[in-house]
Amino acid sequence: MSFFGVGTNTPPESGSVPAPHPSAPIPVLGPGVGHDVRVPLGDTGLIVFPLILGGAEFGWNIDLATSHRIVDRYVELGGNVLHTADSFAAGRSEHIIGRWLASRRARDAIVVSVRVGGHPDNPGLGPVNLVRAVEASLVRLGTDYIDILYLDGADASVPLEETLATAEWLIGSGKVRHLAAASFTPERLVEARILASAGYPRIMVLDAHYNVVHRSSFEGDLRLVAGAQGIAVTPSHPLAHGFLSGRYRNRDRVGLSARGTQVAVYLNRRGQKVLKALDGIALELAVPDAAVAVAWLLAQRTVVAPIVNAYATEHVEELCQGVGVQLSRSHLAELARAAQ
Repeated sequence: MSFFGVGTNTPPESGSVPAPHPSAPIPVLGPGVGHDVRVPLGDTGLIVFPLILGGAEFGWNIDLATSHRIVDRYVELGGNVLHTADSFAAGRSEHIIGRWLASRRARDAIVVSVRVGGHPDNPGLGPVNLVRAVEASLVRLGTDYIDILYLDGADASVPLEETLATAEWLIGSGKVRHLAAASFTPERLVEARILASAGYPRIMVLDAHYNVVHRSSFEGDLRLVAGAQGIAVTPSHPLAHGFLSGRYRNRDRVGLSARGTQVAVYLNRRGQKVLKALDGIALELAVPDAAVAVAWLLAQRTVVAPIVNAYATEHVEELCQGVGVQLSRSHLAELARAAQ
């Protein structure tokens, strides 16, 4: 997931956006996007907008009304996938998305994805907690089914066979349509495929931490396994916690919060080189840095739709421009050199 704001847990004033660095390009309307921009999500049969709107900030840093404006703008720009987790704001994110789906009567038009396994009331992927987590998410979302269920593999203590057997029941009962994985190792994905060949549900989508400055954990065995299995990758943290938006270029700006600490990791020589490359490409293409960072991900093998989060409608507009940006080979080479 990506974050534009760091250094505070106080919601920004309505419409307020941190001023870009003087050397950064002024955000302008870039290449067009719209409701006709769709790609297949792996083998799920779902046809989606190649950018997923996450709800990590909903109910935490922004309230219901602001969250709904953000979702409205995303849908206006062509978006049709909302992602949340039972652990986001202790379930408030799901509640806010559920209220939006009901008030707009949009359930049939929107693909809803949910990550489970991290809520303190139903932790892990054991059979009982997995069923309880899904049931609780359905209630908060106000829906009868989840289109894509992401299994949070951070806790590998539960045998995968037990988890997939429970997922099979959830799919058979109509509560879940497709399975996805988050924080899975390559070995665990291979194990899941072996179990799928024995009749268990197949994992078709993968959430991996991946962006221009955070590459090594994905660009190895994990990408090879995902590619070999035909798994659609939906990267989280596409803006490296907001760093790749170009808004945070020094330690005074990021503050001392936990998120500020996450951004500060990139405030080094390598990070500055990446920002300089982003600035140049963004200026050439007349789009924001954030759009270039999204376009870079969409140019990568196996990537289908990054998961992004936003504090304001302006952020959604910047991010969605990345869908319409086509980076040249020289652009990709320039970013690769900067990120070495």
